Amino acid sequence: MGSIDSKLNFRKAVIQLTTKTQPVEATDDAFWDQFWADTTTTVQDVFALVPAAEIRAVREESPSNLATLCYKAVEKLVQGAESGCPTEREKQVILNCTCILSRILPYIFEDQDWRGFFWSTVPGAGRAGTDELDDDEGARPLAESLLLAIADLLFCPDFTVHSHRRSPDSVENMQSIDSCEYIWEAGVGFAQSPPLNYIHDLNRIELLRLLLTCFSEAMYLPSSTDNSVLNPWVTFFCSTENRHALPLFTSLLNVVSAYDPVGYGIPYNHLLFADYREQLVEQAVQILIVTLEHDAGVPHQPPSQSSMEEHEVSHRLARKSVPRWHGMCFNVIPVNGVVFVQAAGPENLFVNYLSRIHREEDFDFVLKGLARLLTNPLTQTYLPNSTKKIQFHQELLVLFWKLCDFNKKFLFFVLKSSDVLDILVPILFYLNDARADQSRVGLMHIGVFILLLLSGERNFGVRLNKPYSAHVPMDIPVFTGTHADLLIVVFHKIITTGHQRLQPLFDCLLTIVVNVSPYLKSLSMVAANKLLHLLEAFSTSWFLFSVAQNHHLVFFLLEAFNNIIQYQFDGNCNLVYAIIRKRNVFHQLANLPSDAASIQKALQRKRKSPDVISRTSSQETVSMEGSHPAVPAEPGTLKTSLVAIPGIDKLTEKSQVSEDGTMVSVPKMDPLQTAHADQNAAAGTSDTESNSGRDNEDVFYTEAEMERRPLSRAPSTSFWAPTPEWVLSWKCKLPLQTIMRLLQVLVPQVEKICIDKGLTDESEILKFLQHGTLVGLLPVPHPILIRKYQANAGTAMWFRTYMWGVVYLRNVDPPIWYDTDVRLFEIQRM
Repeated sequence: MGSIDSKLNFRKAVIQLTTKTQPVEATDDAFWDQFWADTTTTVQDVFALVPAAEIRAVREESPSNLATLCYKAVEKLVQGAESGCPTEREKQVILNCTCILSRILPYIFEDQDWRGFFWSTVPGAGRAGTDELDDDEGARPLAESLLLAIADLLFCPDFTVHSHRRSPDSVENMQSIDSCEYIWEAGVGFAQSPPLNYIHDLNRIELLRLLLTCFSEAMYLPSSTDNSVLNPWVTFFCSTENRHALPLFTSLLNVVSAYDPVGYGIPYNHLLFADYREQLVEQAVQILIVTLEHDAGVPHQPPSQSSMEEHEVSHRLARKSVPRWHGMCFNVIPVNGVVFVQAAGPENLFVNYLSRIHREEDFDFVLKGLARLLTNPLTQTYLPNSTKKIQFHQELLVLFWKLCDFNKKFLFFVLKSSDVLDILVPILFYLNDARADQSRVGLMHIGVFILLLLSGERNFGVRLNKPYSAHVPMDIPVFTGTHADLLIVVFHKIITTGHQRLQPLFDCLLTIVVNVSPYLKSLSMVAANKLLHLLEAFSTSWFLFSVAQNHHLVFFLLEAFNNIIQYQFDGNCNLVYAIIRKRNVFHQLANLPSDAASIQKALQRKRKSPDVISRTSSQETVSMEGSHPAVPAEPGTLKTSLVAIPGIDKLTEKSQVSEDGTMVSVPKMDPLQTAHADQNAAAGTSDTESNSGRDNEDVFYTEAEMERRPLSRAPSTSFWAPTPEWVLSWKCKLPLQTIMRLLQVLVPQVEKICIDKGLTDESEILKFLQHGTLVGLLPVPHPILIRKYQANAGTAMWFRTYMWGVVYLRNVDPPIWYDTDVRLFEIQRM
């Protein structure tokens, strides 16, 4: 009954607030205490008892009352942070205020006139610009007081951390407490593992939820590639003003990395016991990725000691010359000969701490923790559904991306051993599983981006040669081979059976294959056939002539074949045999007609009687045991929109591998880029336009549909049409010399052996090719060209949109941002 009465009293207080037409004085404690002092409500209760319509009504009709409610709630949090919440009643007041602010803040952010309210120094009584603001520079804005109170409360003994007091009568002073001694979990920079306390975990969850809600102002601003526009909530919280920045960052990282959802492995334990630590881990990883998304607008470079000192000096100068929050100026900083335009402002300490982790035991702890969590949904057991399966793998992938991006030592640690394969396999699993689900297109992108980043390093290609022996149930053909085979088979599956919105990723997928190809020692027959099947599909005349940049895909595949032939011929007899079997594909490419009549004939044939490319070169075998086919999203599934990704030429920068193995930047365009530029000139399109040409067009088949539907329709860029000059501009640059020379040498030899010995078994031919050599017969090996991922404004905007979209969709209990006027992305129902 007490709980019911508490909810009724809370609801009555809400009704009184919404019906009052006159401002309620801030000194009327009897009225305001109804919201937090005499109630025991959960966050779900608050969301149910405070409807969105009533919050908006108070905001519009009684703005002073809403302002006072926010001010009084923040005041209670500040008082609790100062006192340390010694009584249970004070702790409940803190939790109630936390829940109320989590409910109200999104409605503050969605109204442009209200967004500046929390950055005022007094509890304003209405819309921004109508109140008299306190000009006292010593007074903190309400937002700063709130953020500092949350930080203090996250290290409050007996509330969110285990107390260290020596006797029951002693009291720990919140103002002098050293929070580095109260880090939540052992791991990076902390050796002691505090005792688990689910009450502390629950209290941390509520405070972190409020913190995430504070940071979510970014959701209510339209997407922009201007990275100098910073989130003031994140900027302040991650600055030196927050004395708990280091222990909180360490606590969040350690809690995530140390979490083991399986525990002792007792079947169905997750159905018998509540796991509050999982909720804490999910909130922690979301806070991490949101705070790490803001690095004060500074392009990250591994800093030298001198550049770091210059960087810090510039920050000090910036802070002296710019008033807080009232404007933004820029400093031009030369670092190692490179000029950075830097937004003046506080340094993001979370980014700083992450970039400074350097101990190998810390790297090992974080990497093993992330790999354990990413692999968790792949776990197979004899008893169905007997182990817990986490759902926050998208947030984990973003965190892994941030670790590799901001800490190059961590990236090199990941690649120096086969541990990188523990990250690769779950990523490939997620890519394969999500390929038919349009609501998970963002997951596909982040997975491909991570692989693109890794593929820019030589060690990644080398590690792929490790035999693949795991039993992860994927809907792909059974094969015996290496992790490189797994990667190629999954990529083939994505390209041939994925949904149409994945077409902009084809360039990225094939770029990854090209980057690793010089290091692949032995492809299986299954993987070799998949690559040849892709070339066969991409090299048909009607496909090449359909869209202005389709020929790029052929360039990528030919470059991969050339790399393997020139640098890994020994051991790749399966690929050589597949090339010989499909030699007609290369001859057709070399003799591709370029006259206007042939171009029109190919396009007309596509429209009237579309070619159906044979699937005999890619016959599907039995899928792996325990696998399930990829399925589309359920009707009604929510998804968030994403901004378009830049073209592959904007996503990557080209480096040439020198003889000593070092990377040398390539300033000039390679043949593919040159062809791209020629094509753009002929087509009259910009790089951005050319990138989007395949984006929304059904110009490629899916393997499951190629026998029952047309392969393409006219592209949206209707003003563009293929011309003989355009075809010749890239046809003459097709890198066919190496492959043609291989065919010229080996085809007669293979045919002679087959005739002389009457061979019909391909194993004998493979044995011959395995012991053959092309030394001195092939053209001079070309330099290895690696396309390394490079950050840019377009990808930064994509990551911001994707990250907040994930946070929005994952927080449904309670639905913090549901039915609010979010502007960063659109919420769409499948």
